[in-house]
Amino acid sequence: MEEALKEFTRFAPHVVLSDIGMPRHDGYELVSRLRAIPSGRTVPAIALTALARSEDRMRALRAGFQLHIAKPVDFTELVAVVKNLASLRPTVA
Repeated sequence: MEEALKEFTRFAPHVVLSDIGMPRHDGYELVSRLRAIPSGRTVPAIALTALARSEDRMRALRAGFQLHIAKPVDFTELVAVVKNLASLRPTVA
């Protein structure tokens, strides 16, 4: 996770995609730590997960994700969602 956060600050992506279930840390912790970084407060984040219940979706949204997409992921839908969220991100002058 430390490496992901370091790369985030170096690369400054327009959208973050994160799995919820990861070894040692989960996506909830990642997005929480991302939101604590000044440049990470406004970047849109998408939770990709096999956890597809309504409660799982609500937990992801409360944690700081803008969207929750259940696996298996439809590639065409994912591309459309990423494009849409990237276009909504405020631009820095």
